Amino acid sequence: MTSPNHINRRDFLRAAAFAGAGLILPAGLAAGCASLGRRSSGDAWDQVPAILARIRPPVFPERDFPVTRFGAIEGGAFECTRAIRAAIDACVAAGGGRVVVPAGRFLTGPVHLQSKVNLHLERGATLAFVRAPGAYLPAVLTRWEGVEMMGYSPFIYAYGQQDVAITGEGTLDGQANHGFWWPWNGRPQYGWREGTPSQREPRARLMQMAEQGVPVEQRVFTSGSQLRPQFIQPYRCRNVLIEGVTILNSPMWEIHPVLCQNVTVRNVTIDSHGPNNDGCDPESCRDVLIEGCTFDTGDDCIAIKSGRNADGRRIHVPTENVVIRNCRMKDGHGGVTIGSEISGGVRNVFVEKCEMDSPQLERALRFKNNAMRGGVLEHVYMRDVTVGQVSDSVLSVDLYYEEGREGPYRPVIRDVEMRSVTTRKSQYGLYMRAYPNSEISGIRIVDCRFDGVERGNVAEGVRGLKFDGVTINGRHATATSHLVPPRPDSERLPSDMRATPAPAAPAAVRP
Repeated sequence: MTSPNHINRRDFLRAAAFAGAGLILPAGLAAGCASLGRRSSGDAWDQVPAILARIRPPVFPERDFPVTRFGAIEGGAFECTRAIRAAIDACVAAGGGRVVVPAGRFLTGPVHLQSKVNLHLERGATLAFVRAPGAYLPAVLTRWEGVEMMGYSPFIYAYGQQDVAITGEGTLDGQANHGFWWPWNGRPQYGWREGTPSQREPRARLMQMAEQGVPVEQRVFTSGSQLRPQFIQPYRCRNVLIEGVTILNSPMWEIHPVLCQNVTVRNVTIDSHGPNNDGCDPESCRDVLIEGCTFDTGDDCIAIKSGRNADGRRIHVPTENVVIRNCRMKDGHGGVTIGSEISGGVRNVFVEKCEMDSPQLERALRFKNNAMRGGVLEHVYMRDVTVGQVSDSVLSVDLYYEEGREGPYRPVIRDVEMRSVTTRKSQYGLYMRAYPNSEISGIRIVDCRFDGVERGNVAEGVRGLKFDGVTINGRHATATSHLVPPRPDSERLPSDMRATPAPAAPAAVRP
């Protein structure tokens, strides 16, 4: 049985009409947030109550559809994909409710959610996902590293739906490890061996197709492509809730809402240390709340995105109005990262009352952009954040990421404030580098205490940097004190080189 929200090649053009139904349109987004995009003389944080007032978790009818009623068998040996799909269909036919996974271990292939369905995992329940790539075919419309394509279905997927949820105290286990899914990354530390397939060639081919404007329905990456599926991906959905569950062993990005509106991610625990194992990546989304979550990840804990290069400019939808609070970042590359797939821009991001502490956690707040992405990243505010230690810098603005300055598009980072952020140990306090035809401006550091800073600050080409009430290693700091030269490229952290740049498009096909 095929889920009604399954999108295949034949249905692609028809399914794209969801955009016309109001499920996140660029013009609608821009008009709806015009007032938020303009800074007033008041405190930017005064906007947060209005944003939160729009973020309302969906409500479901009080009807339960246990998957065992439809043939699911506990134990982890019997594949329950059809039984779970039948439970979802019955729930939809009844007008919505909860599809319940009871205590026990249940094996499944992809789960495609529909409107008014809450996939609920009871305490002691584990939903484990099969390791056979063919189980995640036929292809669906997905966004992979910021580029649309037809590829393996995410483990839990919804397209064009309204009122969908994943809740409960149970566990989602992707069963990825050094023998399954992770080796496709192409690096020996994740199980790849010379002579075995990896994502390198298909990834470069996908990026080139996007630069050349190949229609999305022709960008088919299925068997033999080694482009790993995301774990959870609601696509063009409204009113999304992910709450309470624990996520383990993901192939790559764990929670990846795309072109969604009204998203709540609450009290989720993520423990997955594979390659590109970002915790939560809202991409081209509006009105997002991430709160009370614990991130112990192999990549960025939270990474805000809006599309890559030509494909990001084609769709041209920013991520905006994101509130992140009361989260714990135990491990990962960045606590909160903006980029690198950010060509659609980002604005109005508010981070508060989070804890970050790990010798492996590299940066508290990081911006990643370059001259092939472009885009405006603005109005980002962090306050009341406690950082034990990070291995690199407290605030990083990296415009030399991947293609770096090699490209015609102007990356802009402006209006960023860190207030009441304390740290105990880092190499740098700030590490920011602009180059001609880029902009880093309006950076404010207020009432912050950075202790254990080994080297100092880097602020190359930054305009309008302001310090107010800042101490570094117990001494009063100004925007011009504690400045040191940038480190040589040979000293860059390994994570800066983990991503393999895609080939630049010929000038003739650039938009």
